Amino acid sequence: MSADRPGLPDHVLADAQILWDYHQLHHELRPTDVGIGLGSHDPGVPDHTADLYHRGMFPLIVFTGANAPTTIDLYPDGEAVHYARRAVELGVPADAILIEPRATNTAENLIFTRQLLAEHGITPQAVTLITRPYQQRRAYATCRKQWPDVDVICSSQPQTFRNYLDTINDDDRVINMLVGDTQRITLYAERAYALPQPIPASIQRAYEHLIRLGFDSRLVT
Repeated sequence: MSADRPGLPDHVLADAQILWDYHQLHHELRPTDVGIGLGSHDPGVPDHTADLYHRGMFPLIVFTGANAPTTIDLYPDGEAVHYARRAVELGVPADAILIEPRATNTAENLIFTRQLLAEHGITPQAVTLITRPYQQRRAYATCRKQWPDVDVICSSQPQTFRNYLDTINDDDRVINMLVGDTQRITLYAERAYALPQPIPASIQRAYEHLIRLGFDSRLVT
């Protein structure tokens, strides 16, 4: 067992770390037209979005997301609504935020956000997607498929995998989500929701090992 995570064997943490590293893209931040905070269970998304806004990385924010099974209890009014409230608490002006409350998956996040911006007469040339750390690759691949004419960079609250586990305080949930996001990289490309991404052998091995160990609750069946 790991000394700092007594409930998890070291080999589980090692495999999860491999997936964690794969999903982060390490894009260099630069100013864009809009910051898009993708709804999830992660409270770091609105905090990081607000921080980037205050740093002048974009003048407008869209928070997008209804609910998923993992968020209905956390955010009963919806992910986007909760995130917007949090950003206002952190000093973002309410009139710098648009709320897209319907999306239930990443493709819808982007499709509905694009529609919402168009309704406000906004056609961005570049956007920043703010996601939980292990959603970056899937969000990027989905955006390139669903919104190919926009320049996109991805960003997440910077932290190590171990620190993230401490923040969420639910190791099983995080590892199950990592496995689920890894499956969706291939599955959603096959379903034409996202562009294909390379899957190195080391990623496939870690993914399959974690499934064999029972981390399969977020797999699409």
